[in-house]
Amino acid sequence: MDLSNLLQLGASTILHNSDQATNGLDSNELVSALSGLLGGGGGNMNLGAILSKMQQSGLGDIAASWLGNGANAPISPGAVTDLIGSDKIADFASRFGLSEESAKNAIASALPEMVDKASPNGSLLEGLIGNISGLGGLSDMVNKFF
Repeated sequence: MDLSNLLQLGASTILHNSDQATNGLDSNELVSALSGLLGGGGGNMNLGAILSKMQQSGLGDIAASWLGNGANAPISPGAVTDLIGSDKIADFASRFGLSEESAKNAIASALPEMVDKASPNGSLLEGLIGNISGLGGLSDMVNKFF
């Protein structure tokens, strides 16, 4: 699964979550917004930085569930704010005319699915190496989880 597919998956997850406020959003606009929201600069999605931040903030067990086999543990909307930042959440919400709570819930629903699909059996897909920044440190961090 390449970066474009991961972003499409995230958008689809948001469009099909239980929050009616997010169900009618434009898929292409969501892909663009997710890319910017989860980016490490330059438009590249930086899953490594997000997972590293999770590890540092005591959310390593949640991150490990996303990387491993089995069910993905949920992440709270408050933890999403801590990981991504309240300014980025507010910008995301404003872009779509959502409440900040709906924006946090949308991101909290998409993030586990995106990381899970980028890391089948606990390792990131080879095809993503050129598309996602921060992977060198991510592979070392994944080894710490298991």
